[in-house]
Amino acid sequence: MAQAMAESNGRTTRHLSIAGNENYNRRWQALNVMATLVMVVIFARLWQLQIINHDIYIGLASGQQELYRQLFPKRGSIYASERSDSGDIKQVSLAINRRAYLVYADTRSVVDPSRTASLLADVLGMTTEELLPILTKPDDPYEPIKSRVSEDVGERIKSLGLAGIELQEITERFYPNNNIGSHILGFVNYQDNVLVGQYGVEGSFNKILSGTAGELRSERDARGVWIPMADSEFIPAKDGADVVLTVDWPIQFNACRALDEWVNQHGADGGSLIVIEPKTGAILAMCGSPDFNPNTFNEIKSLNIFNNPATFLEYEPGSIMKAVTMAAAIDQQKIKPDTTYNDTGEVKFGTNTIRNSDNKSYGLQTMVEVLEKSLNTGAIYAMRQLDPTVFKKYFDDFGFGRLTGLELKGEAVGDLSNLSEKNEIYRATASFGQGIAVTPLQMVNAYAALANGGKLMEPFLIKEINYPDGRREKREPRVVRQVVSERTATVIGGMLVSVVERGHGKRGGVNGYYIAGKTGTAEIPLKDGRGYEQGVNIGSFVGFGPVDDPRFAMIVRVDRPRDVKFAESSAAPLFGKVAKFILQYYEVPPRNDINQKN
Repeated sequence: MAQAMAESNGRTTRHLSIAGNENYNRRWQALNVMATLVMVVIFARLWQLQIINHDIYIGLASGQQELYRQLFPKRGSIYASERSDSGDIKQVSLAINRRAYLVYADTRSVVDPSRTASLLADVLGMTTEELLPILTKPDDPYEPIKSRVSEDVGERIKSLGLAGIELQEITERFYPNNNIGSHILGFVNYQDNVLVGQYGVEGSFNKILSGTAGELRSERDARGVWIPMADSEFIPAKDGADVVLTVDWPIQFNACRALDEWVNQHGADGGSLIVIEPKTGAILAMCGSPDFNPNTFNEIKSLNIFNNPATFLEYEPGSIMKAVTMAAAIDQQKIKPDTTYNDTGEVKFGTNTIRNSDNKSYGLQTMVEVLEKSLNTGAIYAMRQLDPTVFKKYFDDFGFGRLTGLELKGEAVGDLSNLSEKNEIYRATASFGQGIAVTPLQMVNAYAALANGGKLMEPFLIKEINYPDGRREKREPRVVRQVVSERTATVIGGMLVSVVERGHGKRGGVNGYYIAGKTGTAEIPLKDGRGYEQGVNIGSFVGFGPVDDPRFAMIVRVDRPRDVKFAESSAAPLFGKVAKFILQYYEVPPRNDINQKN
C-alpha cells in the first residue's frame, strides 16, 4: 500500500510539473503576443505621426506657421471688370489680401532708444515723441509699435538692422482703390481673431468669401499640454471663393469721382448715382457720397456713412414719377401723347389746392408738353383716367414698395401706403412723386424697364462666384414681369426724348444722341410728417440712352444742393456728363441725322 501511495505521489508530481510547464508556456506566449501587439501599435502610431500627420507636427514644431495656414482659410477676392483696348474683358481687383507686417519692440534688446526712434520715425511716418515712450519701457518683450505696415516699409525696417525691433508677418485685407466703390464693397474687421465682413459685398457674402476654417483636435494632459502620441483629427481649411461683380470699372471710377466732385461743387449734403444695363439688370456702377475708405474705416465717426444711399435712403422722388403715371395711362389706352387738357395751373381737392411747381397756368396742353414742362396738373389728369386699383397696381408692378432682389443687405422697401387711402388727393400727389417714398435703385430700375420694352429685370451685382475647387456659379438675367407693353415703352421713350430736347431736361442730353430722361425736384418732408422743409430739396434726373438701343439707364440724385434750386441745374448736368463718357467708352457712334449742338 505504501508502494502504491508512492507511485501515486510520483505520478502526481510529474503531472503537476507537466501542468506547470504548460501554464508557463502559455503565459510566455501571451506575453509575446502582447509585446508584439504593443510594437505594432507603436510602429503604426509612429507611421501615422511621421507619414500621415507629418505636416501637422512639422507645423507645430515650426512655431505654428504652417499649421496656421492650414487651419485658417484665405479670404476670397472681389473683382470688377474692364474692357481692354482689344475688346477683351479683364478683371480689376477691388478687395484682395496682401502681406503686411506688425512692427513691435523687444525693449530688452533696444540698445540706443533715441537713435532707434529717430530712424523709425522717418520710415513709419511717426514722431520720435511717439516712439520713445514705447522703446524705453523696461524689460518688455513685446511692445507693438504699428500694425498693417506695407511690405516695402517692412523691408526698409529690416535693412536698418535695429536691435530690438522685430516684424511679425500678417495678412491684411486691402482695397487698392480706396474710396471708389466703398458702398458696394463694405469692409472687414477682426472678431475673435477672424476677419468678418461688414456692409456691402464683404458683409452680404461673408460666408462665401471667408471659406471654412480647418480643425485640429488632439488630447491634452491635466496641465493642458498637447500630447503628441494621443489620437488627433486634422481637417484642412477650405479657402474662400472669389466674387466677380457686374461693375464695369471705368464707368464706376468716372461716375463716382464725378459725383463726389459735383456734390462738393454745389455744397450738397450728399448724393447717389446708379448705372444699370436695361436688357439684363446688371449694375454697371453704383456710387454714394459721402463715401469712406475701407482701408481706414475705423476713422469714420458716423455709422450712417456706411449705409449705401443708392439702396438704403428712401425719398419722395418728385416729378421723375410722372413718366410712370403716363406709362400706366397710355398702357391702359386712356390717353395718347397728343391727348390734351386745359391747364388752369391748379387742381382743388376740397379745401386743399395743388398747383404747378412754377405757380403758372399754360392753357391747352398735350401729354408730351406735360412732361416737357413738368406740370403737376397734367400728371393728375392722367391719373384720373385710371381706376384707383389699376393705378396702384402699376406702381406695384414697376417695383415700388418692395425689395428689388439685389444681393446686398440693407435695402429699403419704400412706402406706397398712401395709395391705399380712399381720399383722391393721395393718388394725386403720388402721380407726381409726392407722398410716397422710393429708393434710387427702384427708380432707375423702373426706367430701365421702359428702356427694355416694358420688361422689368431683377437688378443684380454678382456676375459670378469662382470656388477654389474650380466650380463656377454664373448669374443669369432674370425677368420679373412685363409691366407695360413694348409699344407703351416705345411711346414713353419718345416723350422723354422730347423732355431732353425741348423741356427741362436739356442739360441731361448728349450731342449726337437721342437721350430719354426726366428731371425731378423733390421737397423734403419734415420729420414729424406734417408739411415740408422750406428752402431745401432733392434734385434727381433719371433716363436712358440711346433711345433706339439703350446701353444704359442711370439715375443721379443730389441731396440738398446749396446753390441751385431745380434738378435741371443740380442733377441733369451730371447725368449728361456721365452719359457722354459711357457712350464714348462703349464706342456708340453718334447719329448723323441729329443736329450737333455747340
